[in-house]
Amino acid sequence: MKIHQLTLKNFRNYEQLELLFKEGANVFVGQNGQGKTNVLEAISLFSVGRSFRTVRDLDMVAFGQDAATVSAIVENLHGRYTIDMKLGKSIKKAVKINSVPIEKLQDLFGVLNIVVFSPDDLKLVKDGPKERRLFLDREISQLKPRYYRILSEYYKVLNQRNTLLKQEVDEVLLEIYTQQIAKSGFQIHKMREEFIEHIREFAQEIHSKISSKKEVLEIEYEPNVYAISEEEYFRYLMDGKEHDFIRKHSTRGIHKDDVALVINEMDIRHFGSQGQKRSAAISLKLSEIQMIYQDTGEYPIVLLDDIFSELDYSRQRMLLDYVTNTQVFVTTAEKFLDNGKIYAVENGKISVEEG
Repeated sequence: MKIHQLTLKNFRNYEQLELLFKEGANVFVGQNGQGKTNVLEAISLFSVGRSFRTVRDLDMVAFGQDAATVSAIVENLHGRYTIDMKLGKSIKKAVKINSVPIEKLQDLFGVLNIVVFSPDDLKLVKDGPKERRLFLDREISQLKPRYYRILSEYYKVLNQRNTLLKQEVDEVLLEIYTQQIAKSGFQIHKMREEFIEHIREFAQEIHSKISSKKEVLEIEYEPNVYAISEEEYFRYLMDGKEHDFIRKHSTRGIHKDDVALVINEMDIRHFGSQGQKRSAAISLKLSEIQMIYQDTGEYPIVLLDDIFSELDYSRQRMLLDYVTNTQVFVTTAEKFLDNGKIYAVENGKISVEEG
């Protein structure tokens, strides 16, 4: 997978920008606050239509403007595509592929798979279950676009059920909502379970290399509801309805799932050193690259956002070795790669030099 050209208008601190990229490394060099990460954020939109930095499209629109446009010419094994995206304060995100508007955001999924590394990856380990669920949702959606559709259905009905629980409850309607949640929830449960089983193999091998075979990384899916069928899932949700009445929200379901991360039998979500947590996060992210390659037959685009200052030399070299076969975009305060195309970034202006 490749991105050949990126065009921005009124995006973050870029009034107008057009960049051409090479197949290997594309390195953006500049001090903090100059706009390096903004370029990577724009690229990230072409995977699942969402930023890795914010959930609000409004945040990406330049100050004083009503809308921003982001366009790219991309390529995968199936062909070459032009993707145009418009986002703004009072408009719904609009996406076109080869000038044809898409009906649903999930129609974009799979055109360009992207794996993002950033300093915030540490949250994947040290923060609460929500961060790990977001990781699952984003990565599974890239590989299986139907997952996103089912997940959207789940949360739509979950919100309806929660609204009902705050009112005088209609038990018949509650059961209908619970049946719908059980149907989509069980499907999500199975896809998450399958994803964890798959990524575990890659992550264990990668983490063993990172730790010089001193550590064993275990990854376990911790579903909130243990069930082997949709019917059993439904019964478990209904068994918790009295508690739901008291709490006035749905206390059971995939929105409460978690993923356990264990190194040498120690749960590093709650214990473990900063170095161990960072290594586990890197192992998970590198595993994504291998999974996407295995599932699609081509490597994803990789975004490395200002992470090298956080890593020691051995981890830097290992990371670079793993992304050798990918088109990679790097942000850094200091030039350190010997090859690649170098972009000097200063106050929203970019000049290009060959590395």
